[in-house]
Amino acid sequence: MKERHRYGIEGIFASILFVALIVVVLLQVAGRTLLFPSIVWTEELARWLWVWVALIGVAEVERTNTHLRMNFLTDFLGKRFQSVLYFLFDLVWLIAMCQLIWIAYKTVMRTTRNQSVTLIFNDWVLYLSFLVASLFIVFRVGQRMILTLQGKSQSVRINQ
Repeated sequence: MKERHRYGIEGIFASILFVALIVVVLLQVAGRTLLFPSIVWTEELARWLWVWVALIGVAEVERTNTHLRMNFLTDFLGKRFQSVLYFLFDLVWLIAMCQLIWIAYKTVMRTTRNQSVTLIFNDWVLYLSFLVASLFIVFRVGQRMILTLQGKSQSVRINQ
């Protein structure tokens, strides 16, 4: 089986956003001291970056298939039955995510005119985070399902 990269585009993107979050929070903390005047937009930007990091992080977890799982019952099943069961779980997850993508798209379109309180961006930038993460998730779940149908194991994790 082809060796996967340690970091995918999702992980790299989340890491870059996390570094930006650290910089914004440091600016916020420094602005509360006597070093320089407080910057009003740092609090809202930190919240927005945190949302982006968290959601893109979920997409990275999908890519690496490193979810927290309760395997107590499935460990008693045979490998073939486990594969079918996990495939069905992925199918339900894929259907749910496709529905959520539609809802996220409508939300982004509905908020294109809503102005942020302190930032120069409109609110759609915040809601776009879920849409982008959902697209990554659907892509990775679809990949995993195709590998399962091809008979390739999905249980091997990247970081092992």
